[in-house]
Amino acid sequence: MIALPNPLSETDEAELVHSAQAGHQEAFQELMRRTTTASMRLALSVVKNREDAEDQVQTSFLKAWKSLGSFHLEAKFSTWMRTIVMNQSLMHLRSKRRASLQPLDDGREDGSVMDPVDTRPGQEMTLGQRQLTDHLSEELRRLPPIFQEVLNLRDLQELSTEEVAARLGISEPAVKSRLSRARQMLRQRMERHAGLTSTSAV
Repeated sequence: MIALPNPLSETDEAELVHSAQAGHQEAFQELMRRTTTASMRLALSVVKNREDAEDQVQTSFLKAWKSLGSFHLEAKFSTWMRTIVMNQSLMHLRSKRRASLQPLDDGREDGSVMDPVDTRPGQEMTLGQRQLTDHLSEELRRLPPIFQEVLNLRDLQELSTEEVAARLGISEPAVKSRLSRARQMLRQRMERHAGLTSTSAV
């Protein structure tokens, strides 16, 4: 087991990742602590329900722990974590949409029973994760600059509203307004990618 300096809050992210990959659960817990707030904001912006958002974040952290060996330090852990949260939140929406379309009585008129829907994660999901990551990055780049910069500073760099306002030279209400619009635009684009909407592009 790798020994870590104390407190963990002062440990570099890359060192925490290396330690977590070696099985140090306390290191992974510190990584979760650092990304929980941003993960909750992202999940909540997608699923629109705090309880559901909390569930998707917890599921995302579990998936991250299981897949930690595949993470490479070319990217920031927080960026990787946001991709997992976005993926999980969108899959949750798709699952709810399928459930709402499923008839209450699965029996056919002839008395036979419909085959159950296979909800197990399969090859399509695995292949789709890479596509979703690429699509998320692409959609971020397509946002208008004023929305892209506020989303980058607030959600990706995790600056406070006050810090973003100072960085951009605008008021805090303006930051909140732009951030709300940016999240909405990104969510709509990603929902269309997931087949949740059929409206024209923003």
